[in-house]
Amino acid sequence: MSTLQRVKCQAKAHPLAMDAVLAAGVLICMVAGSFVEPRHRDSVSWALRTPDLLSLLLIALSAAALVFRRRAPMTVLCLTGTVSVIESVTGDPRAPVAMSAVIALYTVASTTDRPTTWRVGLLTMTVLTGSAMAAGSLPWYAQENLAIFAWTGIGATAGDAVRSRRAFVQAIRERAERAERTREEEARRRVAEERLRIARDLHDVVAHHIALVNVQAGVAAHVMDKRPDQAKEALAHVREASRSALNELRATVGLLRQSGDPEAPTEPAPGLDRLDELTGSFRNAGLHIEVARADQDTTLPAAVDLAAYRIIQEALTNVQKHAGPQAKAEVSVVRVGPHIEITVLDDGSGENDTPGSGGGHGLLGMRERVSALRGTLTTGPRYGGGFRVHAILPVKNRTPGEDPA
Repeated sequence: MSTLQRVKCQAKAHPLAMDAVLAAGVLICMVAGSFVEPRHRDSVSWALRTPDLLSLLLIALSAAALVFRRRAPMTVLCLTGTVSVIESVTGDPRAPVAMSAVIALYTVASTTDRPTTWRVGLLTMTVLTGSAMAAGSLPWYAQENLAIFAWTGIGATAGDAVRSRRAFVQAIRERAERAERTREEEARRRVAEERLRIARDLHDVVAHHIALVNVQAGVAAHVMDKRPDQAKEALAHVREASRSALNELRATVGLLRQSGDPEAPTEPAPGLDRLDELTGSFRNAGLHIEVARADQDTTLPAAVDLAAYRIIQEALTNVQKHAGPQAKAEVSVVRVGPHIEITVLDDGSGENDTPGSGGGHGLLGMRERVSALRGTLTTGPRYGGGFRVHAILPVKNRTPGEDPA
């Protein structure tokens, strides 16, 4: 980030402090200008002078008002304009108090609309220049009077230009954000339409061919004993319909795969029969694990077996990541009535012994797996340190509408 960008960020973060710095700079400039007296006899020259106490007081008052120029721009302009008129009428020689009024006019022009800028700018130029020409100590055609007219016009014009540019940049930013939102909404709409189309295709393919399979299988079962040739022909139709269904289903599902997706695995899904292999891999990585099993060679459904394996895998991964280098883990698999209970404990001596505190999704994934099987999952810190993961899974799969009792 460049120095200019850092200054802009600081100005946006602390506007009152930046206005105070600006007011201090303007005060220094006005005080320095009050000690200089221009001469216009034969040639332009400068001489030192001592300003009177009233001029210094007006300078300090107008500079202090600039600190609040963003909070109350109109009030600050009225105050600095009044102080400038007083100095134009009473100052001899005149101090540059009008500088504060020019900055206040710039602030008003940069924060309001153009009609307000025109009205306020013309009023400020007329009042300041008219009072200086009519009641000031200098002739009405003096350069100092014309300078007040010029500088107030420049302040109003510069503020209006800054406001216009700011509005233009904001309009471009809003247009870009609107276009980005439109593109995202269009993309989501197309994705939803494509998903709906694929769902309809899947429904049509599966419903049509499964209906044919059902009819032909019924025919084969009906004529199997009396007319085996017709039963054989019906079974051939069943095989052909199922092959067609698989081909069309494979083609439809292929639309969902991306070109860079990995190939589908051909090995069977892991289960508790590979628990020793899983714990061995963690032991090789330096994690001390004790395993206790009392499931009496229970044969689990594929979904339950996979869920139990993944829960243990994720829990041990969390132990290795969060529990510290000297942590010990205990894994137990117990058959309790119609359920199987999975428990993973650790003594958690690390600084970050709470899985999920780093923003991961491991515990959320466990909970989704268990909820899908109508089981229960309990996770939380242990008394004295460590973490506990306890899952209760049904030995038999239950459909969502089935009563758990």
